[in-house]
Amino acid sequence: MPVLNLSFAACGFLGIYQLGVVGAFLKHGQKLLNCVEACAGASAGALVAAVLVTAPDKVEHCKEFTYRFANEVRRQSLGAATPGYDFMSALREGIEEILPLNAHEIAGDRLHISITHSKTRKNCMVSSFATREDLIKVLLASSFVPLYAGIKAVEYNGQSWIDGGLTDSLPILPVGRTITVSPFSGTQDICPPHTGVANLNLKLANMDIIFSRDNIVRLNQALFPPAESRMKMIGRDGYDDAVRFLKKENWFH
Repeated sequence: MPVLNLSFAACGFLGIYQLGVVGAFLKHGQKLLNCVEACAGASAGALVAAVLVTAPDKVEHCKEFTYRFANEVRRQSLGAATPGYDFMSALREGIEEILPLNAHEIAGDRLHISITHSKTRKNCMVSSFATREDLIKVLLASSFVPLYAGIKAVEYNGQSWIDGGLTDSLPILPVGRTITVSPFSGTQDICPPHTGVANLNLKLANMDIIFSRDNIVRLNQALFPPAESRMKMIGRDGYDDAVRFLKKENWFH
């Protein structure tokens, strides 16, 4: 069997789409998951990858947290950037709730997280975690959008790190085939189908997306989450798109 990996794109609150994809994999894609050697991700995609690798039984819990978190952000007058609102603290709370105590041991070499050095703006992929706290810090660093999520970058290993999506928003692992998942229409293996006529592709930090009105709306929703009913629909779209992929590639059961 060829080596298979999964990679989840940076996408803010549209991580709910990717949780829908993971739900479909767990229900109908065990044949595929049994062949997957590693999962990669940036920002929200890294969080989804971490759940799949270390706590697949917590996917529903993770969805509920995402809805709660989005509702909280929506209530703020300026969203996550509202003065006095601690976005990173709320995110840490959710991660703490979901990751098992030995998450760092399970994740070693199976989870690859994209982060960006705050000074050099160089990308770094982290796949080894000395402690659970190290894993949490790397996940927080990968999700830290400067100004949006706060002022102070995340400290890890004595250096400051920010959002991995700024430099590599959809990591491709060097060995084998990496199956890519994104809530933006584009060339990814699993993504929403493009419905418009125009077919202009843009490359955003290594992710190919189509320049379309739908994707502009999605980019806005990534940072400013839509109503919970809409988020649930986006999650169902992820589930349906994943089922379509599994059937096309003969992984469905």
